[in-house]
Amino acid sequence: MEIHIIIIVVCVILSAYFSATETAFSTYNRIRVKNMAEKGNKKAALALKLSDNYDSLISTILIGNNIVNILASAMGTLLFAKIIVDNQDLAAAVSTAVLTIVVLVFGEISPKTMAKNSPEKFVMFSAPIINVMRIILSPFNFIFNGWQRLLAKIFKASDDQGMTEEELISIIEEAEEDGDIDKEESDLIKSAIEFGDLEVGDIFTPRIDITALPSSATKEMVAKVFTESGYSRLPVYDESIDNIVGIIYYKDFYTHAYKASIPLHEIIKPVIYVAITQPVNELMKELQEKQLHMAVVTDEFGSTAGIVTLEDILEEIVGEIWDEHDEIVQDIKEVGDKEYVVSGRANIENFFSELDIDEEIESVTVGGWAMEVLGKIPEVGDSFEEYGIAVEVTEMDGRRVESVHVFDKREDESDDDREDERNEEKDED
Repeated sequence: MEIHIIIIVVCVILSAYFSATETAFSTYNRIRVKNMAEKGNKKAALALKLSDNYDSLISTILIGNNIVNILASAMGTLLFAKIIVDNQDLAAAVSTAVLTIVVLVFGEISPKTMAKNSPEKFVMFSAPIINVMRIILSPFNFIFNGWQRLLAKIFKASDDQGMTEEELISIIEEAEEDGDIDKEESDLIKSAIEFGDLEVGDIFTPRIDITALPSSATKEMVAKVFTESGYSRLPVYDESIDNIVGIIYYKDFYTHAYKASIPLHEIIKPVIYVAITQPVNELMKELQEKQLHMAVVTDEFGSTAGIVTLEDILEEIVGEIWDEHDEIVQDIKEVGDKEYVVSGRANIENFFSELDIDEEIESVTVGGWAMEVLGKIPEVGDSFEEYGIAVEVTEMDGRRVESVHVFDKREDESDDDREDERNEEKDED
């Protein structure tokens, strides 16, 4: 009888080990263990090697776990058969009930919970042991791996199994919720991930906001525009802004031309033209290669649609970059409970993201969206409702929407829950 108890205890301990190993290898932070391996930790390196052959690893774990659980069940049946001699059916039932509880609590739930709390430590502890067992059970692993490959061919997935951008962003958000990274780091990483989806049309400065100089400008005029605008570089056009011929840099102007006899056209630097649909990451690479800071954006008719700078591109990753000459403007300002004042120039995707609106529209700015919905050039006082929010045009600058007042009329989920509870109480009454 004592030998039966000893075998059962050993089997439950081994069951706990296999269960904890399975959980640890499926939840550990691979980057953290990889860093340890690169610093010379041999157990970490072995854990990574085992993970790379996960099919063999999981087969070893499952084979070992099933062997010890079946053995524990058999020993339990023999043990209770000796204790309850008169009724073998009762002995079998009691054995099943007791072993199920023991294995469930001590062989499954408890070890898995502990392994999940410290998976990296446990994979490094477990790696040498499970590696020996993998070698011992290699004949069985060979058979089961062949069976797995056969099933994989029969039930081959047609969809791409690679990680999508949405899944990667979800991982970042989970890491932020778990406290592994802070909000600023999370926003920076998500901006970098989404950077590849941006086009020049999403970030450029529109034509109406361009401060430019005619090629016939005098040095006094150039100095005045540099002083009033605060810009460090200005586009230069010939006859029309649709024909931008180059850029004058602040430093070049004051160093070489302003108090010297050198004509302005000799300090004008070249400019590149880009399509409004060009991916931003390609433009950034082109600007870096040509050592330029600005490009002219053209529309489908070849006219100047606007300009885009290297600073505009960087701001999409790190957020707004303000210098001493910038007037700090808050595009989306909360002025009350679910009440906002929004710049017409605010990016519509950023605005929708701020209000948790999952919609895609053609417009780039909030002002463009207002024009799209109203179907005309808005006037002060025009209003509309869309996606559960009320929008009123409060300021115009010529034909451009300068600002809108927004009121979010959607109910919170908590409000909906309370309303559902009240309705349920009424139904019960």
